Amino acid sequence: MPGEVIDRPNPEPSPSNLPDDVLSLAVKIEKKPLPEDAVTSLKEFRRAACYIAAAMIFLKDNSLLERDLTFEDVKPRLLGHWGTCPGLILVYSHLNYLVRKHEMDMIYVVGPGHGAPAILASLWLEGSMARFYPEFSRDRKGLHKLITKFSVTGGPPSHINAETPGSIHEGGELGYALGVSFGAVMDKPDLVVTCIVGDGEAETGPTATAWHSYKYIDPKESGAVIPIVHVNGFKISERTIYGCMDNKELAALFSGYGYKPRFVEDIQDIDTDLGNSLEWALGEIRRIQKAAREDKPIMKPRWPVIIMRTPKGWSGPKKVDGEFLEGSFHSHQVPLMKAKTDPQHLEDLQGWLKSYNPEELFNKDGSPVKRILDIIPENDDKKLGQLKETYDPYIDLKVPDWTGLAVEKGGEESCMQLCGKLMGKAFQDNPRTLRIFSPDELESNKLGAVFDHTNRNFQWDEFSNGRGGRVIEILSEHCCQAFMQGYTLTGRTALFPSYESFLGIIHTMMVQYAKFGKMAQETSWRRPIGSLNYLETSTWTRQEHNGFSHQNPSFIGAILNLKPTAARVYLPPDANCFLSTLSHCLRSKMYINLMVGSKQPSPVFLSPKEAEDHCRAGASIWEFASVDKGLNPDVVLVGIGAELTYEVIKAVELLRELAPALRIRVVNVTDLMVLGTEGTHPHALNDQDFDALFTADKPVHFNYHGYASELKGLLFERPQIQRITVESYREEGSTTTPFDMMLLNHVSRYHVMEYALRGGAKSNEKVSTSLVSVLADIKHRAQKTRDYILAEGEDPADTYKMPRLEGMKIGGGGGGVMYEG
Repeated sequence: MPGEVIDRPNPEPSPSNLPDDVLSLAVKIEKKPLPEDAVTSLKEFRRAACYIAAAMIFLKDNSLLERDLTFEDVKPRLLGHWGTCPGLILVYSHLNYLVRKHEMDMIYVVGPGHGAPAILASLWLEGSMARFYPEFSRDRKGLHKLITKFSVTGGPPSHINAETPGSIHEGGELGYALGVSFGAVMDKPDLVVTCIVGDGEAETGPTATAWHSYKYIDPKESGAVIPIVHVNGFKISERTIYGCMDNKELAALFSGYGYKPRFVEDIQDIDTDLGNSLEWALGEIRRIQKAAREDKPIMKPRWPVIIMRTPKGWSGPKKVDGEFLEGSFHSHQVPLMKAKTDPQHLEDLQGWLKSYNPEELFNKDGSPVKRILDIIPENDDKKLGQLKETYDPYIDLKVPDWTGLAVEKGGEESCMQLCGKLMGKAFQDNPRTLRIFSPDELESNKLGAVFDHTNRNFQWDEFSNGRGGRVIEILSEHCCQAFMQGYTLTGRTALFPSYESFLGIIHTMMVQYAKFGKMAQETSWRRPIGSLNYLETSTWTRQEHNGFSHQNPSFIGAILNLKPTAARVYLPPDANCFLSTLSHCLRSKMYINLMVGSKQPSPVFLSPKEAEDHCRAGASIWEFASVDKGLNPDVVLVGIGAELTYEVIKAVELLRELAPALRIRVVNVTDLMVLGTEGTHPHALNDQDFDALFTADKPVHFNYHGYASELKGLLFERPQIQRITVESYREEGSTTTPFDMMLLNHVSRYHVMEYALRGGAKSNEKVSTSLVSVLADIKHRAQKTRDYILAEGEDPADTYKMPRLEGMKIGGGGGGVMYEG
């Protein structure tokens, strides 16, 4: 019938119309029988792990099934995902065998992170849970605790996360496992990451592009990834795309990606099939690496990929309530949802658990039998859950002294050009522990100075392969983020520069990573790692040539919503401040750092020493731009962001001419977090310090780079909040001129002047008596400028003349250098 759901176990994919010889693209190997004792150990490891995984989902007592189950033995809330567990355990058992046999360094990255029962069960069997959590000892007591505490308050959660030994990937969101795996092996020549990509995850955009990641892996300097596509056919309640593709289609797809695909699907002899396939994959990796390391690299090597077909929910109940379970979407989560109340479901659960014969797998003391231990690596440091790279990997970064690149106060310089120079020097000092991941915008963002000391790294380009380049440019922001995560979580440091408007693409990836970081800090055994460093430029203030689509500062808000222990947002006002900030961020650990700045040449307001002091404080009074050094002000003007601060300075310059009686204090904020209510963030100013900057009762106007709601949220509980006004990006823009963008969004010098005058008039009678006439003059100037822009298509020539204020020696003449294209 049309629309009818066909519910049968493991339906065969419809045959494609591709020619049969397409299958020749898939690798066929001679299968050699595995040693009999190894096969026995592999099977018993899987039986034990599957038993534990299933029991974890259901049981709150009777964990070793030493009597018949009762309703009281079943948890009141059944949480977990069974369907992917048998496949994850199958791979885990074989990776144990592979690591033990070759004494190699391996990380197991699990895309289907909801399969936590499989991984936790395997970690318990190998003793890794006991090492990091003594309460989960490898005995009866520890096993009972693991089974009964899973997915209940205070116990291990249902998704793989930082509390899971051996994990370097937050399992709460699909799509990122493959990219993270490739990031992890960069500059780790002895590391192999085996990455399971579920056929549901394979439908995500980030995964689709991540298949190209090996094209950025230099086999001479880096390790390798063994991707395993786990095709079990179903998502939560629907067939998967890959599950509906036959072997010819999959072979053509992965051959087109540039891989050598190998199918593992012999369910009757799965150990021989998978064991031989993993040996083949490792052999291919070693062959490619050997050639590169002997300076005979293979151009465009074809790396291995394994496509593994197993039934979803394999070894679970076959049918429940007349519905197929094993091999169908019904096994995805909890197969027997009524086990707490339905006698038949309880009976089925008991039969399922007994089918693993747990009495054969555990000793009287609850420990695993020796046959299971025989395939687990003997060296604890080689076990999948205990590899040092997964929990204590950090390598110190040597950050160059930035002051050697500093610019003389009063000059002009592009923040980004100087950052490029600093990163170039840092690459020289850290040739194997620092990288830039950029979405093809490095030159556009004026960071090209890095290429004075390094190259791009793209192995499919004959001009950049095999040269040790520190810069990877790929248009996928998802890949840049995933690479950075994998690289950082295995101990190194990275920088992710981007157009401001497009960082939002990886918003949820960043949040998932931050959640991983939060949980990591709450464990006792994970050591600190480097921060994630975002450099946001090509901002809305200078995207008037690309237009409205390129104007979006929302990533600031995404960072502000993180836990205060992680969130850091910096808006340095000039090049010296930016050098100081970047230097700090590269050295920092465990933060999510966002740096927002201009790529165009702009005034340098502070000397290197002043910049260092200003950045350390996070905000300060700019005496040189204030009236009478900011003493006894009528109004406080605050700039946050390079271009927005420039408009504040220009406003002060004009006000000294039009309203000389107005007493102005100028404050610049470079660390956004200092504005938060006292106690809400480690950097937040206490009320006394806040008042020292902004006064206790005078009007304060903020000219802010991001969205006003962000700033208002930070300031919400400050005393006398009604005296504060904010202008910021108003979601107004087009293909227009730079200054018109200021006018459209009410952050121009003219708008700042109006706020200053209205605020100052409340306490200064001299300002009040001339308020109406001066405001009329200002509005006239603004309209005249707007008319000129509309008529001529450019800003007036004197718009960007350097500000000249008493006590403020800023060099240069007009010419609009700050806003050149």
